Amino acid sequence: MYLGDPSNVNQSIEYDPDQNQYNINEKMGELFYRNPSYLTFDEFVREEFSKSTNNYWKEVSEGNAEEQKRSIIPKIYVGGQAFDRIFGGNTIDIRPQGSAELTFGVNIYRNDNPSIPEKQRRNATFDFKEKIQMNVVGNIGEKMKLTTNYNTEASFDFENKMKLEYTGYEDEIIKKLEAGNVTLPLSGSLIQGSQSLFGIKAQLQFGRLKVTTVISQQEGKASTIDVPPGGGQISKFEIQADQYEANKHYFLANYFKDNYDNSLKTLPIINSPVNITKLELWVTNKNSSTDNTRDIVAFMDLGEYKIYSNALISQGTSVFPSDSISNNLYQLMNNQYLPSRDVNAVSQALDPLAGTPYNFAPQQDYVRLVGARKLNPNEYTYNAKLGYVSLNQPLNSNEVLQLLLNILWEIQCIK
Repeated sequence: MYLGDPSNVNQSIEYDPDQNQYNINEKMGELFYRNPSYLTFDEFVREEFSKSTNNYWKEVSEGNAEEQKRSIIPKIYVGGQAFDRIFGGNTIDIRPQGSAELTFGVNIYRNDNPSIPEKQRRNATFDFKEKIQMNVVGNIGEKMKLTTNYNTEASFDFENKMKLEYTGYEDEIIKKLEAGNVTLPLSGSLIQGSQSLFGIKAQLQFGRLKVTTVISQQEGKASTIDVPPGGGQISKFEIQADQYEANKHYFLANYFKDNYDNSLKTLPIINSPVNITKLELWVTNKNSSTDNTRDIVAFMDLGEYKIYSNALISQGTSVFPSDSISNNLYQLMNNQYLPSRDVNAVSQALDPLAGTPYNFAPQQDYVRLVGARKLNPNEYTYNAKLGYVSLNQPLNSNEVLQLLLNILWEIQCIK
């Protein structure tokens, strides 16, 4: 509708004083592409006036369109002298800038496994992602200003800032009021200011007296590191031994755990009446080894004076690890639970529902190991006096360590 004439179309208007009219010729090169026409003087004046009026309104409409393109939210005018005196104007201008991206999707997973029920072979999940980078600047008159910066991909929360600022005129007591992310810069070097605060800040002036007040919480912390000329830096820290090497060091019995500190009180002499003469360690076979393997049923409280089991096992009288006098678990396995020696029948033999009087819980009171692997002497070290073993490789969370040991008791007299 608003396309112009091609560049090769020429229009010429000539005034004929004899006829008092305007001759209009439109040519394309040297050829007339339209028949010549003429307008009287009055018709020509009316035509020019109509063209100038249309051009004027077209320029006005295009100017308003450009103004609307600059801001999504148009300016709002609020009447009243009170509003003007408080905010220094009657116009509310909000200018958002940035981008907002929303992604919707559906992930469908299907597993054609015959062993899985038909309803569980297909799984559909809804995927929703958002990416927002938005800056909003709002002005209420000349005094009030709102600044907001929000980014969903910011590394830290304090990078998203929001501040509401009120700035008074030169002759007003209230110079500035800020709420949100504020700063407190100080010119002196003795007390340093802060740049990462969230709260309220007020700047007031009473004549020549200026007052600055801040009520906020600090969102950041500044630290200084002094590096020597050589460029090296030493940091000291403490860490517990059990946190440094986890799942590698184990006491062989509760007795050794309870008497560990007492045995080391007279260093370099270890005060311990125990000497371990033989030790075997068996572990869950994870590497499918076929050498030195056997089926094992490992009990937590076998030979222990302090028992962990909630089974009804009577307490013995000796604190030393012993199959016969520490507790009666060994006698029970030999007398009442002989089928437990069969690794394939141990679960049925110790099941309390089968009529057994004791409540042996699997994975807590006993563990059944099929094809356990014996550790080689070069895979661990142990202390014969203090009674602990150190593995060269840590155990995984699903592995079990079983020990078989012979102890020689020594009578020592220490003055």
